[in-house]
Amino acid sequence: MIRIELDEPTLARTRIAISPLADLVCGLFLLHRHAEVPWPYQQWAVNARRILRTDPAVRPVSLYFEVPASMPDFLDPIPLTSAPTIADQLEQLRGTPPEVVEEQLAQFYVGGELLEVFRPFRDDRVNALNRLADGLAAYWDAAIAPYWPAMRSALDEEVLLRARALAADGPDALLARLHDRILWEPPVLTLVKSIEHSFEAFDKRLLLVPLIFSRGALSCSTDHPDVMMVTYQSRGAAVLAEGPAPGVAGTPEATDRLAVLVGRGRAAVLRALVVPATTTALSRSLGLAPSTVSEHLAALLAAGVVQRRRAGRRVLYALEPAGTALVTLIGEDSARTEFVS
Repeated sequence: MIRIELDEPTLARTRIAISPLADLVCGLFLLHRHAEVPWPYQQWAVNARRILRTDPAVRPVSLYFEVPASMPDFLDPIPLTSAPTIADQLEQLRGTPPEVVEEQLAQFYVGGELLEVFRPFRDDRVNALNRLADGLAAYWDAAIAPYWPAMRSALDEEVLLRARALAADGPDALLARLHDRILWEPPVLTLVKSIEHSFEAFDKRLLLVPLIFSRGALSCSTDHPDVMMVTYQSRGAAVLAEGPAPGVAGTPEATDRLAVLVGRGRAAVLRALVVPATTTALSRSLGLAPSTVSEHLAALLAAGVVQRRRAGRRVLYALEPAGTALVTLIGEDSARTEFVS
């Protein structure tokens, strides 16, 4: 059991947030724990494992297969806002201050020696953090982004339902109904697990984070001086069984002719631009970093398949006739073929 004693100020500051990075990390743990990943994660797992096996750019994420049962919170930082993007959180990871790294690594010395898996963060902090963030970004784009629009919709619905319950009934009622393996017996919040730990959260903020990849696993982050984060299983994980967003190959066997022609990321951007959108809107809907979306847009503009125009203070991107033809003649047929089975 993990028992967390909450005082009244902490309970009164209960908030709910999403964390794309926490979901990514939880998905890695899911792959590591299960040789045969259960429903509804099987299709996603086949693709994710292929990416981990074949894509050199994602190799740094193997760190999460090597860490002990607990790990420093800076490797999965508490979200700073209620709805950060993956780009926001990777920048947060890159910018982890040296004193935070040093303080959190202090508990991972055995016999005076720091566990080997964590030594790069002590000895070459900036390069180690950047390497990890780059690997996480590559893994996100390949393994999570195709599913993120559906995941984000499910998480938004979960947050809305919990926020309404919090506003209407208060934190006591919210915690009492949060999860069947979370027990609320004031002032103690108990996470039913096989390990034994006890913590106190006095004059802090309780942050609840639903995760699609939790599969019932519960966790808490205790290193932050002002926040106690508790993660739990979100509703809506079944969206993963429905496959990735149209236009992005989800399995090695899937054939997407538009992706073969222009690349998977650019194919996703082209399909999304059936409705004109800003770079920010594309980033959010596709789950890609803004810099990645900007790179794809620059290439599509240069190819003459996308146009750029200003609408007040916003810059909108839309399909040129050539882009519409690509999506209509190539993209739609391949998308339909991919999901007819």
